[in-house]
Amino acid sequence: MAAVWLLLYGLNAYWLTAVHKPRRSLRKQLVLPKLSPAREYQTAQVTASPSSSSGAIAVNNFDNFDNFDQFRLDKSFASNFSNYVLAVDPSEHYAVATEALPVVTVQLPIFNERYVSRRLVDAVCKLDYPRDRMQIQVLDDSTDDTQTLLSETVQEYQNKGFWIEYIHRVNRSGFKAGALQDAMPLVQGNYIAIFDADFIPSTNWLKDTIRHYVNNPDAKVAVVQTRWGHVNSEYSLLTKLQSTGIDGHFAIEQQARCNNDYFLNFNGTAGIWNRQAIIDAGGWHADTLAEDMDLSYRAQLKGWKVVYDNNIVAPAELPVAMLAFKLQQFRWAKGSIQCAKKLIGQIWKADLSPVVKFQATMHLTGYSAHPLMLILILISIPLMLVTTPETVSLRNSIEGAWSIIVLPGIFGPPFLYFHAQKDLYPKSWYRRIGRIFLLAILGTGISWSNSRAVFAGLSNTGANFRRTPKFDIKHKSDRWENKAYKIPLDATAWIELGLCAYSAIACVIALNKGLYMTLPFMVLYALSYGYVGGLTLWQSWQQSRN
Repeated sequence: MAAVWLLLYGLNAYWLTAVHKPRRSLRKQLVLPKLSPAREYQTAQVTASPSSSSGAIAVNNFDNFDNFDQFRLDKSFASNFSNYVLAVDPSEHYAVATEALPVVTVQLPIFNERYVSRRLVDAVCKLDYPRDRMQIQVLDDSTDDTQTLLSETVQEYQNKGFWIEYIHRVNRSGFKAGALQDAMPLVQGNYIAIFDADFIPSTNWLKDTIRHYVNNPDAKVAVVQTRWGHVNSEYSLLTKLQSTGIDGHFAIEQQARCNNDYFLNFNGTAGIWNRQAIIDAGGWHADTLAEDMDLSYRAQLKGWKVVYDNNIVAPAELPVAMLAFKLQQFRWAKGSIQCAKKLIGQIWKADLSPVVKFQATMHLTGYSAHPLMLILILISIPLMLVTTPETVSLRNSIEGAWSIIVLPGIFGPPFLYFHAQKDLYPKSWYRRIGRIFLLAILGTGISWSNSRAVFAGLSNTGANFRRTPKFDIKHKSDRWENKAYKIPLDATAWIELGLCAYSAIACVIALNKGLYMTLPFMVLYALSYGYVGGLTLWQSWQQSRN
């Protein structure tokens, strides 16, 4: 049963990759190098008229017309034209007339973020948006000196004429969901943008994103989600692998779900909500750790639509410590399983197509792959030990069936991540291929921690929130080991090293018994648990020295 689910999970990765963007017919590409930190460059669509000796080149989908300084035609295509015209399609341009801009409330939920909270407020106050139409709410639940830092920062910007408010809660009931819900009566805008403390939105982010509402006022859009960028993806191997995984989620999964009218989720930050959609869906609930996924699914069940824009990027800081990364993954895994318990019944009873229901189920239960991976390694040694020379033919049959069922599923996620890298980094994707294979080590290595999260989500609906600390890490020279917000070491790392030893024993058994199809998987498990458990202990030791 576990193998069948993993096969479905892998095959679905192929499917989402295949449908992640609309088919493009009779179109070629014009490469536009850009001076933009968010992307190396973006591609523009070139449409030619075969019946004319001259043609028009339509350039679409770029953030700012001034952000590129050159363009070139592929030689085989350029030779077909005697002249050309560079034209901007107004319907695709992000510009919105100032008088058409609505009032937007920007909410900044923060809890104990002394290193990055000021950075976030500064970035939001630099947004290119009329001050009288941008209400900023700093929702501070902090219990440390972040309170003083934020209250002083807000006062400073109030003195400069910004419409900004500092809201502090003594009772952290409901955690982030509670803070957002408690602030709803104070919201002045019909649209609500949300940023977590580790994000640094660009100046044009708000204008770029609000156009989805301004240009389509009757579309019944609940929320517009934008892509997460990375300010420190090159800091370490851990951040490189995280960025690869996040790129795959947004550039492929979210884009595929949006383009094909599947259910997709608001990712908790870097998005703009329609205030009425929040109200219609019943508001923010605090009964899961994934309040963002919960609300977006409830809104879609009410007939609202979630839009994802892959061309608008909001940079953020990735966790640099393995303990922080595992904590973040634990929260996401437990929260999504809680949402699955809460919502899957409603989804299958709703008037939706079977494909939409299936995709929603796969999405909500995606973290179930981790306990299944854990079960496979735990039963590997018993299964190999019962294989005797007299059962060689049966062993070969089982191994062949295993290969047919599991191998296609195993390569599904790497296939997805590979195409995400090609889409997002067309000039350097080939230098990132190694990250895709190493990501399998990270994903397998955290299967013990995430399995605990899945079982916690299945056993209760509580929301015991533990945040992921950030340290304002941008460059390789930045250090974090001597900073506050240290996560205490628990037994998880030792269990992971125990699983590493268990997997190494499985490698020896597989080699001695000639199970050469099984051996690579056992090696993967050993390397994965060794990397995750070893790095956890190493970083904890580094912190203990400071």
